[in-house]
Amino acid sequence: MKHYLLLSLFALISIAVMSQDFRWQQRVEYSMDVKLNTETHRLDGTQKLVYYNNSPDTLTKVYYHLYFNAFQPGSMMDVRSRNLPDPDARVRDRISKLNENEIGYQHIISLKQDNKAVTYKVNGTILEVTLAKPMLPKTKAVFDMNFEAQVPIQIRRSGRNNREGISYSMTQWYPKMAEYDFQGWHAYQYVAREFHGVWGDFDVKITIDPKFVIGGTGKLQNPEAIGHGYENKGMSVKRPNGNLTWHFVAKDVIDFAWAADPDYTHDRMQVPNGPELHFFYQKNDKTSVTWKNMEEVAVKVFQHLNKQFGKYPFDTYSIIQGGDGGMEYPMCTLILGEGSQAGLNGVMAHEVAHSWYQMTLASNESLYAWMDEGFTDFASEEALNTIFGEPITHADNYNSYFSLVNSGLQEPASQHSDHFTSNRAYGTAAYSMGAVFLHQLKYLIGDDIFYKGFKRYYNTWKMKHPEPNDFLRIMEKESGLQLHWYYRYWIQTTKRIDYGISNIIEKDGIGMVTLQRVGEFPMPIDLMVTYKDGTKELFYIPMNELMGNKMIENKTIKRTDSETWPWVNPTYTLSIGRKLSEVESVEIDPSLRMADINRKNNRVVVSEIEAYKAKTY
Repeated sequence: MKHYLLLSLFALISIAVMSQDFRWQQRVEYSMDVKLNTETHRLDGTQKLVYYNNSPDTLTKVYYHLYFNAFQPGSMMDVRSRNLPDPDARVRDRISKLNENEIGYQHIISLKQDNKAVTYKVNGTILEVTLAKPMLPKTKAVFDMNFEAQVPIQIRRSGRNNREGISYSMTQWYPKMAEYDFQGWHAYQYVAREFHGVWGDFDVKITIDPKFVIGGTGKLQNPEAIGHGYENKGMSVKRPNGNLTWHFVAKDVIDFAWAADPDYTHDRMQVPNGPELHFFYQKNDKTSVTWKNMEEVAVKVFQHLNKQFGKYPFDTYSIIQGGDGGMEYPMCTLILGEGSQAGLNGVMAHEVAHSWYQMTLASNESLYAWMDEGFTDFASEEALNTIFGEPITHADNYNSYFSLVNSGLQEPASQHSDHFTSNRAYGTAAYSMGAVFLHQLKYLIGDDIFYKGFKRYYNTWKMKHPEPNDFLRIMEKESGLQLHWYYRYWIQTTKRIDYGISNIIEKDGIGMVTLQRVGEFPMPIDLMVTYKDGTKELFYIPMNELMGNKMIENKTIKRTDSETWPWVNPTYTLSIGRKLSEVESVEIDPSLRMADINRKNNRVVVSEIEAYKAKTY
């Protein structure tokens, strides 16, 4: 008996420890002091990094990202771009043509762990560090680094002198510790696309020519010395004769970015019950009207996202002209600023929404780009459509998906973002398929349940790096339905949805409709019957994988729940319960939320019924 009790106690302790450690997260605390020479475009810096090993593992190595090293002829980013069938127009072969004074690099001058020198080697954009002393579980170490960098000509996200004349877009600019989690090290070479980061705090001092204005991550700590629109009203600002040091602090973020230009205009606006927004842009005939208009829209975007999807957790956010398109960072974004009003509003809203799905939830966007880009596209489109009174259809994302299917270039969305064969396949999988994944999920579980679950997901998993299963489990709990089958089909395969009405007959005075699953991807079916008297009836046909029925969405239309359609059965026959002479039309998925690749066989009107008898599509 004692032996049994001891084993039981040991098992309980083991379960408790495993539960406690299952979602452990590493932590970083950066203190950086850097100086940017605006004549040579070189950066000298010191970095003190306190690294917390909260994992159950002993670490003998750590890895840093050296992103600027990608902007050198012969780098993996250069070679990859020159060998893709559809290279990014912003990159193409530009890296291969850079001169020595135009390339980017990050050089490590010295690196110590707890005051002891470590050995390290550089492999492309990764710094591999062999520790002077292994880091045991639940311990911390202090890494002291001196480094220098050269800011490359702006090509992709980072760099100097972008095409709109912004001096510095300082993103991926410092040696950054790679993420380590239950999957191991995520020390990916910087080849093209997405990023992953460790939660932590940043204390950053940037010394630069005083005529430059800086916007970026964090809150400015010394506005009385800075001016440039940061100071409070009535505050006197004394400008230095030499260089000026800007001091920013950001807590609980996964990265730190900034931009600098001597011609920035700095505007501020307050979101009611939300953050203070900062806008940095070059005011000219291409921006003076559009940016002012966009600022008003930005406030409304934050209000909508806060209400519909969960509250933004920081008290500041900066929208900065810079970069090469639009790219998200903690508490800020860099976007091109000289386009049309609609384009400016759209890219702003998309990058702002990233603050929910990448900067607050922070899934591994390298592995699950659809959880970041797709969820962001979904939320930003719904925000803008609501603000401007437009219907929420996500039609562009559906059309993008249909176009990719027709092209024959589709690949599973579950790939690492750098390993797609074409940029088109990646872009559609990450953005369009990710957004359709959510809008189609409304079809499966109903709009009301979806929005409750989507907000619950955000509030449950913020600051925790959620994985696909974390999202699915929340939506399953909220809906009471099983959803992993849907994820497996949509994200992990290239199987397609295609249903059709194959036969309509009258038997013993009752209309009978036969449906056919043409594609390999099974789904439950909403079948709308419109009668000649103007009334409608929705026949809901659940699929057995759901293990239940979705809740009634529209109580103004009669819904009849039919028998389950097992996913292995290619056809299904349904009794309407009324004469065909009373029927105006029959339609599969009248809400158009199901990504059916051939809608031509989804609807039959009464005048065509005779032609459909005994006819299969």
